Amino acid sequence: MNSTLASVKIEQLKSIKWPELIVKTLMPMIGIALFLMVWHAAAPNIKTSLGDFPQPKQVFEQWGNLVDEYTAEQAREAKYYERQDKRNAELIAKDPEAKLDERPFSGRPTFFDKIETSLVTVLSGFLVATIIAIPVGIMIGLSQPLYNAINPLIQLFKPVSPLAWLPLVTLVVSAVYVSDAPMFSKSYIISLLTVSLCSLWPTMLNTAVGVAGVSKDLINVSRVLRLGWFTHVVKIVLPSAIPMMFTGLRISLGIAWMVLIAAEMLSQNPGLGKFVWDEFQNGSSDSLSRICLAILVIGLIGFLLDRTILMLQTYINWDKSAVVR
Repeated sequence: MNSTLASVKIEQLKSIKWPELIVKTLMPMIGIALFLMVWHAAAPNIKTSLGDFPQPKQVFEQWGNLVDEYTAEQAREAKYYERQDKRNAELIAKDPEAKLDERPFSGRPTFFDKIETSLVTVLSGFLVATIIAIPVGIMIGLSQPLYNAINPLIQLFKPVSPLAWLPLVTLVVSAVYVSDAPMFSKSYIISLLTVSLCSLWPTMLNTAVGVAGVSKDLINVSRVLRLGWFTHVVKIVLPSAIPMMFTGLRISLGIAWMVLIAAEMLSQNPGLGKFVWDEFQNGSSDSLSRICLAILVIGLIGFLLDRTILMLQTYINWDKSAVVR
């Protein structure tokens, strides 16, 4: 039994393409190392109004500082609620019918709170864009006259910058979203709509192209079986269009993440964009390092979001040729 298992393991090791594995593992590490070396050497030669451009070591030190700030703020929040609970308990002990005054902790949002805010905003905007883009893409992909009617509008609005949409969205939201006790802040709604407006076009176009490119043989099979419109879309169209659809989703999510940072800077939504803007306005000796760290985190999150969509595609798509690279 042991010899059989050993032989199986040997065969598995032999089946591994070691040169390819080494290249895929080693080359990214070399690329990152070269980038850090160039950054380390060039940084002292760059003089800015905020001081010398930070080296990698100074940037990564800020990560520890931000973690410490988060830990301290969490401790403050815990003590606040502890004091509030103690006070309310004393009031109840004196008067069981006393009206308790419970207020949420209003501490300063930390870097990690801002990451959470940005993720919630971008995923909300991306979801809204997807809910609009996929049905519209299916409809215009199935109807050439409808595609001819809507395509000029898509081509007109697709290149519009988020900085152009933002003032218009701000004015509309300020006029329409009026409430004494709003469920969501205006800055969140403004960022969400701006992200949605800028990110829905790639998904819409790629879905339409995927639907229009369904094999004629499959369409003929659907006609022979006399499938209804809904059944035809679900059983024939969508499975064939999924690869193109997910390509559009990946592009849309990447655009949504880039748009969000700019939108948060101007709308003052308390996310990563506002963090970068606040540090730029702050002008302290640590501001440059924190901005550089935020840029690295923004890039890393964008990469992880793209990998998530790609892994979801490999799970859903019947064609497993889409691999994570």
